[in-house]
Amino acid sequence: MADEDIKKVSVIVSEGTFDKAMMPFIVGNTAAAMGMEVHIFFTFFGLKLLKQGTRPKLPGLMRFFTGMILKKMKKQKIPNFEELKKQAIDLGVHLYACSTSMTLMNIKKEDLIHGAEILGAAKFLDIAADSDVQLFIG
Repeated sequence: MADEDIKKVSVIVSEGTFDKAMMPFIVGNTAAAMGMEVHIFFTFFGLKLLKQGTRPKLPGLMRFFTGMILKKMKKQKIPNFEELKKQAIDLGVHLYACSTSMTLMNIKKEDLIHGAEILGAAKFLDIAADSDVQLFIG
């Protein structure tokens, strides 16, 4: 298949709660497994999802039910957040940390997971402009 035949998917993630953490990896991993080129850009509070050791929780009062959801996922053999991140890297999904958000949130390159790249918004928009699918999760 020629490069121009490969579909490209671009996703922006701006929040870091459990529900917002799972969606880009499930969609991104599925697209990558289908042979698509996937680019996920983490900005603002979504950036924390690329920090080492992050364990996202459900938002607000629902955060108390995060453990229950994780147990249910395990029982149903649904990969957890860490497994999805590893799968994404193994599948060649491009994971980008927003350079401006890194400065704003005082996050350093060494704080990021292995496999994450640092990218500015303008460069990501160049990638997204050439994408067949653009999604925003926030």
